[in-house]
Amino acid sequence: MVQSQRSNDKPTGLTASSGYQVGVRRTLSVQPEQMWNLLLSKQGLHVWLGPIESIVAEAGEQYHCENGTIGELRVVKPVQQLRLTWQPHAWNSPSTLQIRLISNKKGTTTISFHQENLEDVHRREGMKQHWERVIVELAEMIARP
Repeated sequence: MVQSQRSNDKPTGLTASSGYQVGVRRTLSVQPEQMWNLLLSKQGLHVWLGPIESIVAEAGEQYHCENGTIGELRVVKPVQQLRLTWQPHAWNSPSTLQIRLISNKKGTTTISFHQENLEDVHRREGMKQHWERVIVELAEMIARP
């Protein structure tokens, strides 16, 4: 028997200040510098940001992907953090995306995608699946010789 959700329970991922949010992370066998370089390479950008030739990793830079995704880099801490607005073509308003690289012992790096200001629980679930796929693709790119 499934219990019904109490009316005062918040849906998963709903915050009072930033709408729906989602976070996905994974530890990979790669140095933070290698992960950073991959994220900002043309191939890496295509995986997580969208089809774009390149970006200059500087706060304030606006970007436009070929698929209509737009945004602005807000925080750039090389080899540690990117924080940006992220708005696909079909969205009415931007979300905020934060990518963190956390250096671990033994030559591994935890990559974390955290996205907030998502419209609803369905968009949250879609983005959770998206970031999980992105991490798998990045891991496969790292594993290739």
